[in-house]
Amino acid sequence: MAVMIVAVDESDHSMYALEWTLDRFFSSSNPPFKLRIVHAKLPAISAVCVAEPGAAEILPFVDSDLNKMSNRTIEKAKQICRSKSVKDVTFEVDHGDPRQVLCECDAVDKHLASILVIGSQGYGDIKRAVLGSVSDYYSHHAHCTVMIVKKPKLKH
Repeated sequence: MAVMIVAVDESDHSMYALEWTLDRFFSSSNPPFKLRIVHAKLPAISAVCVAEPGAAEILPFVDSDLNKMSNRTIEKAKQICRSKSVKDVTFEVDHGDPRQVLCECDAVDKHLASILVIGSQGYGDIKRAVLGSVSDYYSHHAHCTVMIVKKPKLKH
């Protein structure tokens, strides 16, 4: 059976993409894909400027916070799956930069994924120019089809 990976992080965009995907592909009793939900936990060192004095002492605290965030993210994804009655799903937390974890060498290739689903952060032009578009990166580097789910903007 083909594998679909849904990448999740703590963002609303990510969780919206998961819900959208479950509603469209996993609402039947015989879904067309085996579902894997993957979260990439950043290493503590990437969140701290190591050149600063005392940085080594705070790494364990940063790592603890990142572990808590990862656990909350996976728990929220599990809750969404339960609410949609999706039971045949595998959850994993991989350690490293999300770009590497998901598409350069790990999850997509390891699970022979047919589709990688990601949520669009909805950055504006300036923020995207400075930070780079993660979805653009995946669309160019993943070894499978990439589906980018965009959360609709609320109209006032």
